[in-house]
Amino acid sequence: MKNSDNISVAILATDGFEQSELIKPKQALESAGFNVDIISLKKGDITAWDEDNWGEKVAVDLTLDEATPSKYAGLVLPGGLFNPDKLRQEKSAVKFIQAFSEFGNKRPIAAICHGPWLLIEAQLVEGKTLTSFPSIKTDLKNAGADWIDLKVAVDDNLITSRNPNDLDAFNKAIIEALQQDNIN
Repeated sequence: MKNSDNISVAILATDGFEQSELIKPKQALESAGFNVDIISLKKGDITAWDEDNWGEKVAVDLTLDEATPSKYAGLVLPGGLFNPDKLRQEKSAVKFIQAFSEFGNKRPIAAICHGPWLLIEAQLVEGKTLTSFPSIKTDLKNAGADWIDLKVAVDDNLITSRNPNDLDAFNKAIIEALQQDNIN
């Protein structure tokens, strides 16, 4: 098991992320000793979506223009409906995600709820077994993924989960993947 001190993890999000899907993984990672940076399209704060209304504001640590993928041992992609839909239209966000599978050790990419839309856009799902919020099941299948209805699915460096009810299993899988000896 690897010591998590001085290992950084990126969370990529923008306005409209599902509040619990960013806050709880961030807290779990920090509690496990990881450094966490919130990366977004703009400086300042981004605003969460909390079930059926706007939620908390979260401070952005770095913009995509300032962030260097090689600095991070892993990437978390929160869901929500608005967040991944906006990010998948941004070329810099898609390239940032793709970089995590281009490193020799294929660093973990964890996506929850509608977050796997970003994995589709980054062309990372073909032949992979993934889960997601049920409404994007067909999108994943059409992109070549095998969709399963489980709390968490791990396939190579991809970790996916269905919704906020699965956050405990999702967070555990992320931390386990980051603590593997093969992560640099």
